[in-house]
Amino acid sequence: MMPIIKVIRDKLVDTWRIAEGVARGKAVQTTEYEVEELDHIFGLLVLGSFVGLPSPPMQISLDLMPFMEKELMLMMEKVDTASEPISDLFSVLDID
Repeated sequence: MMPIIKVIRDKLVDTWRIAEGVARGKAVQTTEYEVEELDHIFGLLVLGSFVGLPSPPMQISLDLMPFMEKELMLMMEKVDTASEPISDLFSVLDID
């Protein structure tokens, strides 16, 4: 009788661990998505004048520019590949 209870307990523990792993994975994906969206919002706040949004005062924008290095590099990449759709496709697919 005891081995059956132990087997059932082990199966329940394994199921619980799998469910916990899936929940943690979803939580990490959700957090990564939120961080990415916050980066986009930050970029719009600092560089909003490029798309017609009111921009913050110049001193604040200049102070925040070091944090915008990745976004500025991406923007320059998009400008370079704007006239060539094939190179834009390769940049999206991350093909070297």
